[in-house]
Amino acid sequence: MHRHRRCQRRGAGRGADDRGQVPQPPQRAGQGADRGLDRRAQRGRARSGAHGDRAGNRRRHDRPAGRPADPGGRRSAGRYRRGFGHGRAGSGGRARGAGSNRSRDMKICVLGTGLMGAPMARRLIAGGHDVSVWNRSRARAEAVEGAQVRDTPAEAAAGAEVVLSMLIDGPATRAVLVEAGAMEAAGQGALILDMGSVDPATDIALAEAARALGLRYLDAPVSGGVTGAEAGTLAILVGGSEADFAAAKPVFDLMGRPTLLGPVGAGQVAKLANQLIVATTIGTVAEAFRLAEAAGCDPAKLREALKGGFADSRILDLHGGRMVRGDFVPGGRSVIQLKDLDNALKVAHEHDLDLPLGHTVAEAFRDFVLNHDGAEMDHSAYYVWLERRARTRSGS
Repeated sequence: MHRHRRCQRRGAGRGADDRGQVPQPPQRAGQGADRGLDRRAQRGRARSGAHGDRAGNRRRHDRPAGRPADPGGRRSAGRYRRGFGHGRAGSGGRARGAGSNRSRDMKICVLGTGLMGAPMARRLIAGGHDVSVWNRSRARAEAVEGAQVRDTPAEAAAGAEVVLSMLIDGPATRAVLVEAGAMEAAGQGALILDMGSVDPATDIALAEAARALGLRYLDAPVSGGVTGAEAGTLAILVGGSEADFAAAKPVFDLMGRPTLLGPVGAGQVAKLANQLIVATTIGTVAEAFRLAEAAGCDPAKLREALKGGFADSRILDLHGGRMVRGDFVPGGRSVIQLKDLDNALKVAHEHDLDLPLGHTVAEAFRDFVLNHDGAEMDHSAYYVWLERRARTRSGS
């Protein structure tokens, strides 16, 4: 398949609701090494050693000059409360206060309140937690009822016990967590949960930077779309240590079903595998429906007829339903699907692995995003791409 034109990269640091860069074919391994993270990690280690922190790798949390004071007024209480993730048996891992039958609330920061981040933040608020939010487009953050909206990532993360990022890609995640100071502002020993989908190498590097600051880090991308985020039924694919997973599980449980898959980076690998399955299955269902339609078979009736057979799947049910209804309001944007496919192909290249179907479907989504106005449409609109592509070829 011929190479399509590249589009210009848009600014890093954008929340999941903002239009980001259109992904391009994956770079070879070793390109784009992040020296900035190394420099910050070295400064963090030097600071930790100079202060002689008690836990060896934990830093003091003196506020540097120029850092905003705790906007919520709860920083000390949030940073030094005991028992996070180590509640008694039967409490779901959450500590309980003396004489209380309710799991205590935690100070949680959510960075990125777009299509996915907003309903996830609402689940945490409904669970009784003290949630602060930041988003590049402030209006999206203000739409999260019950959350404390902050002007910067560092202000939102100040003193937080858990910092959850749900951002568009690796560069945006790095810019917000590191360059904008969210990790440095977090509470001592805080858990950093990257729940967006980024390339595994980015999360591995960010985890090292977090450890240098005395923080804990898990990559935890999700599958299930907006519907799953609203219902709290997301599949949460986690990479990190067993201890950190146990500590974060009460938070994850409010949003879905978490599974620990290996060390940091394993969650993102699992997400890429998920996205390969999703993209190729969406493409297959769309092409089957177009074939049926062209040959005089009603796609809606075909979808019903296939249920319960070997061709049945959740994609056939949900995304096939979108296709027959013509409903392509994004639950999973095509530009994000393309970004994930490119990351999957990048990892495959690093392991000298060829993925023919992956390459084919990635180029199909690239054409849809770049040439057929598909970037902001749901990825089930692959069905629309087939129609637009046919019209372009026929000249109509």
